[in-house]
Parts: sequence; structure tokens; C-alpha cells
Amino acid sequence: MSAPALLSLDSKVAIVTGGGNGIGRATSLMLADHGASVVIADLKMENARRVADEIDARGGTALPVTCNVTDDDDRQALIKKTLEAFGSLHVLVNNAGGGGAGRESPDDIDVDRFASVFELNVFSIWRLCQLCAPHMRRAGDGSIINMSSMSSVNKSPAISAYASSKAAINHMTANLAHDYGPEIRVNAVGPGAVRTDALASVLTPKIEKAMLSHTPLERLGEPEDIAGAVLYFAAPISRWVSGQVLFVNGGGVQTLD
Repeated sequence: MSAPALLSLDSKVAIVTGGGNGIGRATSLMLADHGASVVIADLKMENARRVADEIDARGGTALPVTCNVTDDDDRQALIKKTLEAFGSLHVLVNNAGGGGAGRESPDDIDVDRFASVFELNVFSIWRLCQLCAPHMRRAGDGSIINMSSMSSVNKSPAISAYASSKAAINHMTANLAHDYGPEIRVNAVGPGAVRTDALASVLTPKIEKAMLSHTPLERLGEPEDIAGAVLYFAAPISRWVSGQVLFVNGGGVQTLD
């Protein structure tokens, strides 16, 4: 296979959840730039449409869709709209997620809040994999990329719900690779500290200095750094890679404490 073909997503159809901002936006643009038709699923249609317009302006193909990934009607509608628009499905990027990183002290949250983090970060991913897999198998080729986090292996205070949900994603990814092979590969990307609006809400100069003191590449990540890892898993270059977690963290560890 030629070098350009190894990263080509020509004729492929990809769904990116949480695709309207940050890592999701960068991933949507990256996949489209490499030939994929991209379905941008986001809670806010204006965000999804803005990214779709960016893709259109760059000569790509995109479909914005409103989707709350914790709502099963929305999840099923997302798959239906994708198939109606493009007729097939090859790539699922489970990027939507969240939690109260640094704000999850057991003294401050209750079990319902803890469960809601798992509903968003774990259960929605599992269900979307279940919904997408039959269509990927029908296409004869599929790649699922789940968004994990360095917090899945780090240890920090006040982040027990988010961190344990991301650790669950790692193990779920490895097990689903056995369930869905050989037609579908299942992998995960684990970002370190990436410059997004979410990080900006808690980042201070002092915290950033501490993070960089433990980061060999001496900078925080950019959304495009994570999008490049997603592209690797989506494209043919990783065709013999499944069940893996790729941590993208500048070679180090960045925590809020």
C-alpha cells in the first residue's frame, strides 16, 4: 500500500460525537481532510453546523446532527440520519464525555452524580458501539475510537468519578476488540492536558508550570495532537492494531494537583 493510501479515508463515513468543539472539532476536520464524509454529532446544532461549514469550505463533506449521547432515541436517530445521508458507516469516534475533574470530592457529590458520569462516559459509548457495529460489519470494515484520558491511569484527588469512568473505557475497549473483530477494530486515545475550553476553566499559570515540569516535550497538547492519534486508528495504517490505548501526553504526566 502506498504511503498516501495508508492515511486515506476516501469513501469512508465517520461519526464524531461531541464534534462541535475542541478535540471533537479538530478530529472532524482531520478526518474530513483525509477524505472521510463526517457526521458531526453535538448537543448544540449551531456548533455542529459551524464545523460542518468549515469542512465544506475546505472541500469536504459533512453532516451536522443534534445528539445527546445519553438519550437512546437520539443515538438511534444519529445512526439513521448517517445511513440516510451516506448509505454506510465505517468509523465511530466516541469523543463526547465529561465530568467534574478536580471537583469530585466524595464530600461534595452524591451517588447520582457519580452515576451520571458513567452514563455519559461509559454507557453511551457501549451503546453507540452496539448500534454501529452491524453497519460496520455490513460494510466489511470498521474502526471504533473511544476517548479515554490520562486520568484513567493517574491518581489525583477529587476526580474519582471521571477517572474511574475513563479507566472503564480502557478495559471496555480491550474487551470489545474481541467481540467485534475481525471486521471491526476497537481502540482508544488517552489525551493528557490539552488546550481546550474545558481545561481553560481550571488552568492557572501555577498549575501549567507544574504540568510542564513533568512533561518532556515542555508544552501542553493542542486538539490537533489528539486528532492525529484518532486519524491513525481510523486509517488503514493501523489495520493490525486493535484493543489498544494510545496515550498522547507529551511524554509526561499532567495533573491538576
